[in-house]
Amino acid sequence: MINEIETFLIENLQAIFDSMGWFGVVGLLLFENATGIIPSEIIMGLAGWMLLAAHDAPFSTVFVGGAIAALASTGGASIMYWAARLGGRLIVDRMTRWFRFEKQHIERAEKQFQRWGEGFVLFGRMIPIVRTLINIPAGLARMPYGKFAVYTLIGSYIWCTLLVGAGYLLGHEWWRISGIVKQTAPWALVVGIIIWIAINFHKRSLQSKTQLSS
Repeated sequence: MINEIETFLIENLQAIFDSMGWFGVVGLLLFENATGIIPSEIIMGLAGWMLLAAHDAPFSTVFVGGAIAALASTGGASIMYWAARLGGRLIVDRMTRWFRFEKQHIERAEKQFQRWGEGFVLFGRMIPIVRTLINIPAGLARMPYGKFAVYTLIGSYIWCTLLVGAGYLLGHEWWRISGIVKQTAPWALVVGIIIWIAINFHKRSLQSKTQLSS
């Protein structure tokens, strides 16, 4: 059943990319980041192969494609952020039913956001499932939108560029990206958290030195 769904998605994505090119990628990523329905690794992996490698585009275009995808991802994430911020728990409960989100996944994302703070928005962008759901606790907590947009853009650029690059390099075997992402996602989260802790520790050290010197 899962293989049939993936085949159906890929066939339709190919038709969209054939007719719309990168405009299709933008539209799909807006939808994906606002709903979490279509895995981004499928969209970006296929785009890297079909829209770049298959046309013999230079590898440098991967970074341009990543930038386009990051902007679209930020736009889609912003939709869910504002829905949660303006609508509160009521709209979140409705979104859970509309998009078939698992309630425990949302609760887990909220706990992680409360534990690690706003920086989790940045590193959560590179974790499947979390990357979509993190918009909800950020909106509910009324995280400053400017900071949310910047963190989302940076995290999305890293994530999308890696996926487009992987699709470009793997070529016809771009579909292997899903398996690679599942294996590496937990490690990416651990590394991201360690970096965030180190950054916060460094900031606190500088603040302490400043207070002592004054």
